[in-house]
Amino acid sequence: QVQLVESGGGLVQAGDSLRLSCAASGRTFSSYAMTWFRQAPGKAREFVAGISRDGGSTGYADSVKGRFTVSRDNAKNTVMLQMNSLKPEDTTVYYCARPMYSSTSDITGRGINAYWGQGTQVTVSS
Repeated sequence: QVQLVESGGGLVQAGDSLRLSCAASGRTFSSYAMTWFRQAPGKAREFVAGISRDGGSTGYADSVKGRFTVSRDNAKNTVMLQMNSLKPEDTTVYYCARPMYSSTSDITGRGINAYWGQGTQVTVSS
């Protein structure tokens, strides 16, 4: 069973930074593209960022491009999301996700993800 555990969320002020981490169980982490999403209560899930299996390719939502950076450490089974210049509208719960099949290479949020973490809350005050 695959488990994803996010951490690093918190309460910060506008303009501050946070670094989220997602730790994955299993020995085949490097075989899968990974994606970050966010979802506020009552709103649709929103793609944030994605990263390819080897970290060589990344994709971002327009709303975070230039402010957020996704990376991964395959030796530690971890994917990170560095969030800079945070805005109040970034306030929500952030989730990492993994597809069912390693052949899924999508890093734009259009792929089907089978495994999700429990989420970590990010709150940005103005």
